[in-house]
Amino acid sequence: MLRVARALIDDPADARAIDAWAALACVSERTLSRRFVEETGFSFRVWRQRAKLMRALEMLAEGQAVTTIALDLGYATASGFIALFRRTFGEPPAAYRADVIDAGRVDP
Repeated sequence: MLRVARALIDDPADARAIDAWAALACVSERTLSRRFVEETGFSFRVWRQRAKLMRALEMLAEGQAVTTIALDLGYATASGFIALFRRTFGEPPAAYRADVIDAGRVDP
C-alpha cells in the first residue's frame, strides 16, 4: 500500500485505473480497496481525491492559476476541480487563496 500511496502523492494526476494500481501493489483490486480503507480510513477513490487536493493547496500557495492546477491534476475541466474543492473546503480555490494563503495564515 505504501508504494501506491507514495506514487499517488508524487503524481496525483496519474490516471491509472484501480486495477493498474492493484497490479503495482501485487494484490487484487478488491484487496487494494479493502486495505486502503483499513489503513487510511478512506476508500481508494476518496484518498486519491484528497491527494489531489493536498497538491492543489501547494500549487495555490505557489500562485498557480486555478485552471492550470485543475488541468495539471488531471481534471478535464476547471469546473469539476472547483466543485470538488468547494465541497471539501467550503469555498472555491480562488477564495481560499485570498482568505487563507494571501492573508498569511498558511506558508507557501
